[in-house]
Amino acid sequence: MTIGNVNLGDKPVLLAPMEDVTDISFRLLCKQFGADMVYTEFVSSDALIRHVNRTKEKLAIAGEERPVAIQIYGRDVAPMVEAAQICEASNPDVIDINFGCPVKKIAHKGAGAGMLQNIPQMLAITREVVKSVKTPVTVKTRLGWDGEHKIIVELAEQLQDCGIAALSIHGRTRAQMYTGEADWTLIGKVKENQRMTIPIIGNGDITSAEKCKMYFDRYGVDGVMIGRGSIGRSWIFREVKHYLETGELLPSESFTWYLEILKKQVLQSVERLDGHRGILHIRRHLAATPLFKGIPDFKPTRVAMLRAETVEELFAIMDSIILPETHA
Repeated sequence: MTIGNVNLGDKPVLLAPMEDVTDISFRLLCKQFGADMVYTEFVSSDALIRHVNRTKEKLAIAGEERPVAIQIYGRDVAPMVEAAQICEASNPDVIDINFGCPVKKIAHKGAGAGMLQNIPQMLAITREVVKSVKTPVTVKTRLGWDGEHKIIVELAEQLQDCGIAALSIHGRTRAQMYTGEADWTLIGKVKENQRMTIPIIGNGDITSAEKCKMYFDRYGVDGVMIGRGSIGRSWIFREVKHYLETGELLPSESFTWYLEILKKQVLQSVERLDGHRGILHIRRHLAATPLFKGIPDFKPTRVAMLRAETVEELFAIMDSIILPETHA
């Protein structure tokens, strides 16, 4: 699969852009485990052109994480064009436009998935951003606003006509948020459309190596994007790539091996932010990781981990975890 001049090889697996998740340290970790391309947290065009420091910090890119995409969102043409040009100065490999975020404070202001209710504006933004930069521009969106308006097959053609280099599709509507199962059938129909010539990347509910391969085979997508399935589980890319290449499941590592990866994330988070904010940031990964699934009576330990306020306190709790024989 090729996006512009970025060759990602056959059946690439990408880290989805996620706010408060895909910071630079997590991107680097996923890259080390085999992610073929990573995406920044989404960047507000309005905040970027106002030079808000926290927003500008999201543009930081490390050479080791390439290829990397910066994702931007907004509802007006001029700020999106200016934001794309600011992003291009950071030299990303790809600039991605977010037309898929379902969160109320974004979508109800007309940005993110809110654009699915204003297709002319979505197309105008896409067309002008593509024209304003030399970096390949891609789009990430959803099936439609709700179950009665699943417009992605027609919309994909319109976005392609605007000049984008690839299209990522999350298999839910905005109304679904993240509930229910992702429906990949329409993603498959977009890929089957003979008018489509750009790469189509599927996203939604990829939580295992077997499922990733099955969706590649069943729906014929050019790439697969993993989002929530990577939170607290950066090693999923290692598992998926091994299965895609060999057809065999990668043997599990020891519990301690996985625990050390989570500890590494904690330390990177604290180093990037500070002791307090770093611990707060990592809690989402600790809450979501499947590493502790199946450990009897684990709830009090989980609660203690999520309440820990220092690295020392958190690591002491993690080191105290005792596994049953069947889990070890």
